[in-house]
Amino acid sequence: MDLTEPTHLSDEQLIHLMKQNNMPKLFDILYNRYYSKVTGKCYDMLKNKELAKESAIDILSKAYEKLPAFKEQSSFSSWLYTITYNHCIDYLRQRKRMHYPEWNRENEIPEIIDEQEVDLVDVNYEKLMGIMEIIHPEEKAMILMKYQDGLSIKDISKALRITDSACKMRLKRAKTRILFLYKKKYKSYNDGVD
Repeated sequence: MDLTEPTHLSDEQLIHLMKQNNMPKLFDILYNRYYSKVTGKCYDMLKNKELAKESAIDILSKAYEKLPAFKEQSSFSSWLYTITYNHCIDYLRQRKRMHYPEWNRENEIPEIIDEQEVDLVDVNYEKLMGIMEIIHPEEKAMILMKYQDGLSIKDISKALRITDSACKMRLKRAKTRILFLYKKKYKSYNDGVD
């Protein structure tokens, strides 16, 4: 491994070196690789640029502190994004006092639909993103973790501190809620014409 130019090393190589040789300077490389991505994910959740930047610094500091416990069963980016979403959800829960089970009871949706019944061909992306802003932050995070970041159910459930089966059910409920709200807001007014 060429340590003269460590910026060319993979995340896994950097982490391996850091763990073996206690080389905290190498974390600066990971920090620089991920700061803007973490900031973007924080902004997606928190909708405040300054808060997103502050949160990204906190998250990357937390990742550095927890690095010895990183078991490398998933990629560093998946692990870091799990910390990111968890941080943002915790912040929103505390700030807005939004406890998901209670919020879900107050915002009931019709019976969960079969995903195969859904025709997404005529869904407008901007309108869909608008719907994402009105669902619970935990549901939004789950959708982003699964479909934007490609995290596994296991990683998502670990991030949210719930069981895998609860995660699957909440993810299905989140998709149903998004489709229900989208249809309610847009389909009834224009019958699918965008």
